[in-house]
Amino acid sequence: MHKNIIGALLALSALSGAQAATVTVTDAMLANTAKEPKSVLSFGMGTQGQRYSPLTQINTKNVGRLSAAWSMSFGGEKQRGQESQPLIHDGKMFVTASYSRIFAVDLKTGSKLWKYEHRLPDGIMPCCDVVNRGAALYGNLVIFGTLDAQLVALDQTTGKVVWKEKIDDYAAGYSMTAAPLIAKGLLLTGVSGGEFGIVGRVEARDPMTGQLVWVRPTVEGHMGYRYDKEGNKTETGISGTTNKTWPGDLWKTGGAATWMGGTYDDSTGLAYFGTGNPAPWNSHLRPGDNLFSSSTVALDVGTGAIKWAYQNTPNDSWDFDGANEFVTFDMDGMRYGGKADRNGFFYVLDAANGKLKNAFPFVRKITWASSIDLKTGRPNFIAANRPGNPTKGAEGAKGSTVFAAPAFLGAKNQMPMAYSPQTKLFYVPANEWGMDIWNEPISYKKGGAYLGAGFTIRPLFDDYIGALRAIDPKSGKIVWEIKNNAPLWGGVMSTAGGLVFYGTPEGFLKAVDARTGKQLWKFQTGSGVVAPPVTWQDGDTQYVAVVSGWGGAVPLWGGEVAKKVNFLEQGGSVFVFKLSKG
Repeated sequence: MHKNIIGALLALSALSGAQAATVTVTDAMLANTAKEPKSVLSFGMGTQGQRYSPLTQINTKNVGRLSAAWSMSFGGEKQRGQESQPLIHDGKMFVTASYSRIFAVDLKTGSKLWKYEHRLPDGIMPCCDVVNRGAALYGNLVIFGTLDAQLVALDQTTGKVVWKEKIDDYAAGYSMTAAPLIAKGLLLTGVSGGEFGIVGRVEARDPMTGQLVWVRPTVEGHMGYRYDKEGNKTETGISGTTNKTWPGDLWKTGGAATWMGGTYDDSTGLAYFGTGNPAPWNSHLRPGDNLFSSSTVALDVGTGAIKWAYQNTPNDSWDFDGANEFVTFDMDGMRYGGKADRNGFFYVLDAANGKLKNAFPFVRKITWASSIDLKTGRPNFIAANRPGNPTKGAEGAKGSTVFAAPAFLGAKNQMPMAYSPQTKLFYVPANEWGMDIWNEPISYKKGGAYLGAGFTIRPLFDDYIGALRAIDPKSGKIVWEIKNNAPLWGGVMSTAGGLVFYGTPEGFLKAVDARTGKQLWKFQTGSGVVAPPVTWQDGDTQYVAVVSGWGGAVPLWGGEVAKKVNFLEQGGSVFVFKLSKG
């Protein structure tokens, strides 16, 4: 046989062996990932989003010996914000990076196995930096979204593209920054772009092919669809009732972007997606509640039907979008969900039916509402603290300015919180800031910013902006807090070792006692941490990882706050830690 043919056959055999060696990710594995310490298979360290690990090797007594095992740079000139949560599977780390990149890294050595860099067109319009928050694993694929509103599925072993699907038109303001969610064998994704008058929605696809299964819009008045295997669509009903809570045609460009993705609870069979602000920001143009914006929407995974929805901020006028994660947990023998909303209130809802159990402030200053009515579930608005109607003044002039707290970047933004079944506390990265805000005349233009508002953000206190807070969802009390000079913009993780890990823009990854908040360890990563940490066990060793790279919305939108932190350096690396011997 010719030696070239022999060589080709040997190469093919080696490739087949490598492919066969891949451990495919199954529904059963995803359902168990929150309890399985050897892997991190989903964003949120489990589809419920608790970000809790049962591992105890690293604990309050020895965390001081935590030291760097390896780090890997994302390289190049493409730095900016790095908000990604790594996934851990089959000896590899899968981690996304700014500008729609994804890496596979050898867990033992930190060596890069492969990189995929998505070719982005000119004219992409991400509102809040060129970030990506993570990927999903299913079968032999790793799947992530891109800034030009595409989904890309790659082979976990080779990094080769298996399928690629366009979600929507990036020129109209659509993009994708969230990690996809796998639930009941379906790939669930949302869309970004609420500041450009897009229409929010949740889509379900076959994760192995990218083929659409159903679509459910999150703006009232839009039709949902189901798709057969040939791609033919069937109507499945309008979301809500056309014009019931939206005036005129404004629902056609209504926002409510599902830009943070969702969570899923197997005990309820529901997926939970937060929805963003209604468009435009000028609420005087759209009298009514504007469903389903600034809400939590619970969806039947099989059909996409809205089973219940709870609106955190009806007729939102402050960009208090409700896209934050809904984290399910057990309390008093019931299944609830907790949500730290951008509007400054923490909500506890029945996970099965959306009935409000509790709602309380988790920041010190809230000006737009005095409280949440636990009977009706509606906020008690403070009418004088809504930005004024620009049509009441001179033609083309802005409306009256009000001071509002929280600022539009929120009491909590994209940085995910954690819940510990051990302490029964939520650990919430909160920010204390306010804004001067006013409304302006605005009309929709495809691809243009669709705000109708102006604003200036400023700190509320001299000594801090960020605060990590341990919150009791039953009593509503803040059990402890740790103040931070700069805004907190990275996520949180808790462990059965009695620890809470979180990062700061000043560059530190920190570990504190979960019960007291006492700082036990910190490490300087060299750039701001705006991403959530993870942990896993390989052999007899527990590891912790976090991505470092300053950026996100604060430098772009932060006004006076941005000036306060303009000394911070950009970066792009992933760090992995383990206990040193001693």
